[in-house]
Amino acid sequence: MRGVIMHAPGDVRVEERENPVIVEPTDAIIKLAASCICGSDLWPYRGADDVDGAPMGHEYVGVVTEIGADVTTVKPGDFVVGSFMASDNTCEICRAGYQSRCVHVVPMGSVGTQAEYARIPHADGTLVATPGRPDEDLIPSLLAASDVLGTGWFAAVAAEAGPGKTVAVVGDGAVGLLGVLAAKQLGAERIIAMSRHADRQELARRFGATDIVEERGDEGVAKIKELTDGLGAHSVIEAVGTQESMMQAIRSTRHGGHVGFVGVSHDVELPGQELFGSMVHLHGGPAPVRQYLPELIQLIWDRTIDPGAVFDLTLPLDQAAEGYRAMDERRATKVLLTV
Repeated sequence: MRGVIMHAPGDVRVEERENPVIVEPTDAIIKLAASCICGSDLWPYRGADDVDGAPMGHEYVGVVTEIGADVTTVKPGDFVVGSFMASDNTCEICRAGYQSRCVHVVPMGSVGTQAEYARIPHADGTLVATPGRPDEDLIPSLLAASDVLGTGWFAAVAAEAGPGKTVAVVGDGAVGLLGVLAAKQLGAERIIAMSRHADRQELARRFGATDIVEERGDEGVAKIKELTDGLGAHSVIEAVGTQESMMQAIRSTRHGGHVGFVGVSHDVELPGQELFGSMVHLHGGPAPVRQYLPELIQLIWDRTIDPGAVFDLTLPLDQAAEGYRAMDERRATKVLLTV
């Protein structure tokens, strides 16, 4: 089968790989209907993370072609959506709603889902079947549920977005934009998207943003304070993962407010004295997407939400390298790869 391999920063190739096979009785094999490139894939692409011949991709939707002997919740022919973290969904951590930290977790990035087929560990705990075979136009939105929608949703929940709340979103990539959508669905009264890009601002407004702030850093914090009577937002979503974005999020939050941080952290250090004085709640990390999949799939199936709008470039799998370049150069927000 064909699959994407990153050999070094900036060096992405589509190569022949071995077809996956059942290894454990809890595995399933799926034929992908679509995959995509994640903003977190840009960290190794830009040299911030080590990479040497790694299979790429952790977002996926497709049709089950084979199941292991112990799999009972999905069957061949089912169209399925799975989380970017495979989990058994039965351990104590999973039952508490943190499937991304399952005691038997398998990061799907280690499998590589920018490919024609993929082996899904812990199939019963990871895959959720859709109510039927989806219409073609729903596939991008279902694919978004595999990571960026579920991650944005978790960020909004962690930030306690809800009725009567003002929510600020730091980061205008796919996760930040879908954090806007999630905050809107959760009933937030006011949603402030922090973005400098006209196309992303337009999508943020489509998803429910009421205000746009273009400033960053201390200037961005000052603008949030100005818009909130000097207090700061009740809820802030951090969807970047840098020192600047994290501090911007914390400083934009009112005393007693909540920060949901889901940007993959790179060299972030928190000043203890400032954090102590802020009285801000911090909750985040790798999103437990599996917790939200049934609800998100139904919202998509009913056409209540359209998270697939974050995909602004679609390419065949063979052109994955161009997709990486487009996202790296900010010519695309998120790239969908047809398989």
